[in-house]
Amino acid sequence: MGMISTLAGRGDYVIIDADSHASIYDACAMGNADILRFRHNSVEDLEKRLKRLPENAAKLVVLEGVYSMLGDRAPLAELIAVSKAAGAQVLVDEAHSMGFCGETGRGVAQELGVEDQVDFIVGTFSKSVGTVGGFCLSNHPKFDVLRFACRPYMFTASLPPSVVASAISSIRSLKNAHNKRAHLWANVERLHSGLKDLGFKLGTKSVESPIVAVCFDSQEELFGMCQLLLAEGVYVNVARPPATPMGIYLLRCSLGAGHSVEQVDQILAAFKAAQEKFSASETLRDAAGDKNAADRQSPDAAVATG
Repeated sequence: MGMISTLAGRGDYVIIDADSHASIYDACAMGNADILRFRHNSVEDLEKRLKRLPENAAKLVVLEGVYSMLGDRAPLAELIAVSKAAGAQVLVDEAHSMGFCGETGRGVAQELGVEDQVDFIVGTFSKSVGTVGGFCLSNHPKFDVLRFACRPYMFTASLPPSVVASAISSIRSLKNAHNKRAHLWANVERLHSGLKDLGFKLGTKSVESPIVAVCFDSQEELFGMCQLLLAEGVYVNVARPPATPMGIYLLRCSLGAGHSVEQVDQILAAFKAAQEKFSASETLRDAAGDKNAADRQSPDAAVATG
């Protein structure tokens, strides 16, 4: 939040993806820059909006490596190319891609080989690193100036040494965790394909991240499935508006490298059982509704209530 509100001020422009994380929207609200949104992951829409801005205006394009709700990736290389062509600086949030994307887990920008084209990279220690806090990286020659201009950074306490030590240790482990990453991706493939085979609608057509979003048409279906999964011994995060776009209801499965193949199979079995129970309850509800409707229309019912 501190970076965006500090980097762009009055008369500047911040251009963000419509599906940006809530913290990015909050950061924009903290600053005085003009905020523009482009359609989710649309290179063409970003280019169109950048071309409408004054040529000499300061512009900051804010992207995410992986978007947290659907688990889909940004086409970073193309978005960065369009941004640079328009003279914009680029900030990439790798919070949901750090640890499992890239050769050493640095994120999508590393995986695509575009880190040197990104002006600022931000992330968190609260996900794959397993502690608390966050960070911002940059090769900008005047980067240190932000230490004296970023209010959220200036007016807060430093992280405790124990937390910093834990974060450093985790990052060093992640750097060389090639086998764990391979195991994680294999499990995600297994879960994604298994859910698709069961007929569930997923947030992505293919595996893009360890976040596998299962989509539902209604809030009733969402919470019904959530409760049935709990009864099967599986907890899955619920995501609904305003955390998601209007009309999108999700069960957000987030796998970790510690999950075993057997546990993934248990998750799939739980989804299958919950699906069957929910379908059965829907059938009974529909049958009861049909019976009530028939009773209301029968002559005997009319006499009884007349």
